[in-house]
Amino acid sequence: MDGPFGFVVIDKPAGLTSHSCVSRLRRCYGLKRVGHGGTLDPAVTGVLPIALGPATRLLPYLPGEKTYRGVIQLGRVTSSDDLEGELLRQAPWPDLQLEELESALNRFRGPIQQRPPQVSAVHVDGERAHARARRGEQMDLPPRPVTIHRLELLHWDTRQGQLTLEVHCSTGTYIRALARDLGEQLGCGGCLAQLRRTQALGFLESQAQALPKADTTPPPPLSPLLALEHLPRRQLNGSEEADWRCGRRLSLEPGPGNAVVVCNADGSMAGIGLRQEHDQLQPKVVFDASG
Repeated sequence: MDGPFGFVVIDKPAGLTSHSCVSRLRRCYGLKRVGHGGTLDPAVTGVLPIALGPATRLLPYLPGEKTYRGVIQLGRVTSSDDLEGELLRQAPWPDLQLEELESALNRFRGPIQQRPPQVSAVHVDGERAHARARRGEQMDLPPRPVTIHRLELLHWDTRQGQLTLEVHCSTGTYIRALARDLGEQLGCGGCLAQLRRTQALGFLESQAQALPKADTTPPPPLSPLLALEHLPRRQLNGSEEADWRCGRRLSLEPGPGNAVVVCNADGSMAGIGLRQEHDQLQPKVVFDASG
């Protein structure tokens, strides 16, 4: 493959949009084809995986679950469900014991129905909700099914009325909505004070690097295989590589899952195949295709 191929994991700083990070890397690598996985609000920091070149075709196959570490401020209700929005209501927070907080948090563990924030990327009649909200519209956004796989209370600051949580959740989960709903359940209101993403699409905080400056040499990309370990793998032998690049079906051992990672004989990434009937593998994403 010509040009950079793989993923760069950026530790997104506060104040920048995810799109501006993509634009920066586009200039750094001299690439047109650059895409990110999982938008972060400008105020949110942390793990932002960015695909370079043909690796953008792999974004749909990466694991969608994400992990966040956040601070919820009780006693404040805002228009955006975080401290950036207009203050709508203020109230004292209750003097809660840890057992009471755990009991309250338990209602949000596992599969739940969650109503997205007014200021969100959800489409409403073909337009993003945040665009309508900024015009002053109030929308009735229906709740959507999400799953909070792990919700851990890390710290409870009774003096400041702030909860520090770690949340491992399915794609589409809003931590701002969690802050709003938890505050509502506790009777004092709540909003998100601070948020950092520590894991996304199979990439970890430990792999994240600072956003490179426009005039510096960017870091070498990570192999896409690092984020595809959740999928079964099929290794090609030398004679099969030509068949794969021509888009021909291959044999496949029975196994779980629909998508299969395909590797060349030297272990490098060849693409993604889809499991078919009669133990066949249909090429879906082919790198270095022939013809």
